[in-house]
Amino acid sequence: MRSALALSPSGHGLYRLAATSNRTQPRKMNLPPLDLSMMTLLAVVLVAGVAKGLSGFGTGMIVAPVAGALYGPKAALAIMVIIDSLPAVPVTIPALRIARWQEVLPVTLGLFLLFPAGIWLLTHGDETLLRWLICVAILCCVVILWSGWRYSGPRNRLTSLGVGGVAGVLSGIASIPGPPVIAYWMASGLPAVIIRANLLSLFLLGELVSIGNLWFAGLFQRDVVILGLLAAPAYFVGILAGWAMFSRGGEWLYRMVTFALVVMAALLALPAFDGIFDAIARRLGG
Repeated sequence: MRSALALSPSGHGLYRLAATSNRTQPRKMNLPPLDLSMMTLLAVVLVAGVAKGLSGFGTGMIVAPVAGALYGPKAALAIMVIIDSLPAVPVTIPALRIARWQEVLPVTLGLFLLFPAGIWLLTHGDETLLRWLICVAILCCVVILWSGWRYSGPRNRLTSLGVGGVAGVLSGIASIPGPPVIAYWMASGLPAVIIRANLLSLFLLGELVSIGNLWFAGLFQRDVVILGLLAAPAYFVGILAGWAMFSRGGEWLYRMVTFALVVMAALLALPAFDGIFDAIARRLGG
């Protein structure tokens, strides 16, 4: 479980929740039939695409727990990287032109520099305690978002590097780098279009690294790749729907959806939810 976590610093959040229990063995994967498991995956991927197109993040938080319970944690990670690569390009390319790269690049650098520190904490720390600390950190971000607090301090490269470092530690521990970065950018008073562009650009850079890591780790197995390719069209449709919602919904919708996704991250990170994912695996995974 932990070695798989170390492969993806790009924001495939809550991936480790799918691997918290070894009681349920993931079923052997061949050419996937259109069974209840596959239909469940497609439905979840569609919802994740809507979240991605609307907010710029959220794929991992939505897909990872269910996909991991159905097909195993390593397959889930590979599926997320596949669906979140090419299908996300049409939304990400326009965002690259308006992203604040003077903030995105230092945040990205900080994320990757301190990602190993998070892995070290995960390896040497108490797993349950770390997960509760993660929940507290995310809930702090929720309070910031809900209160409408604005950060009036310096917004230089060093500050962005520090925020990226916090995101890197959280990514190494639980693969959820998003909340501190989201809180930092949303507390700045930046327009939703800029925040969304920054997030899309940040996670695109992480995606490129994840693809290389998974390739060298041999996680792109034939059956998993086929499953990811079959799920990609549903994800793309969801992205287009979310993109349309963002264009029409304005600042209020963006902030409400972002707030909801961060709250969901906090709730799903709770150890109490492990039993739910075990139940999903027993019910649908065969």
